[in-house]
Amino acid sequence: MGCRQTKVEKDVETKENFDKLEDKSSVPQVDPRLPIDAREAFKLKQSWKGIKRKIEETGVEMFIRLFKTNSHLKYVFTKFTQLETEDDMRQNEALEQHATFVMTTVDEAISNIDNYNYVTDHLHRTGATHQRFVDFSSENFAKIKEPFLEAVKITLGDRYTDYMANVYTKTIDFILVTLRNGYLDKNQCYELQSSKSPIKTEADQANGVSSDQSLPKIEISANPEEK
Repeated sequence: MGCRQTKVEKDVETKENFDKLEDKSSVPQVDPRLPIDAREAFKLKQSWKGIKRKIEETGVEMFIRLFKTNSHLKYVFTKFTQLETEDDMRQNEALEQHATFVMTTVDEAISNIDNYNYVTDHLHRTGATHQRFVDFSSENFAKIKEPFLEAVKITLGDRYTDYMANVYTKTIDFILVTLRNGYLDKNQCYELQSSKSPIKTEADQANGVSSDQSLPKIEISANPEEK
């Protein structure tokens, strides 16, 4: 009798929690400037736990798909120019390191998605750090959208429902636009690094510019400020 009563009580509690989630009036509201509502934010953070457990693999998958559709972006990075095949990319430690760093930035935003001011400030500052890279442009942020969604879908599998696909799409759009806004904000201007790129661009070669005269390219570093 006692076991049956405990099971009934748990079933009732589960139903009550579900009803509360369905009843938007009982769910804490999020900042209206966010592209998702409170229920979607809750579902997003629950779903994201599955990505965090495989954040390195998801990040590498994202960059593989990015470079497949935008191969020229490899030349923005000093250590990715020689990566020709998918196997090369999967086995490259520098790519895994950078992919994980990028995913950590996304993780910080999603894990705190209900704190609009913190998230926008974090993304704004991160976007602004890209100002010092001569080969980078604001359009590059948007190019990560589809590779990100495809990588998330692969990692989540059946858990990537149509509902969650919509939530992730709205969220990554918000993240990428905010990064772009930070990059374009000249009030957060970062000076070009004094270090020189060891890789020459095609334009440098055509103009006879040696490696030590090239403007900075993106160096892969464990230090977030030296992305």
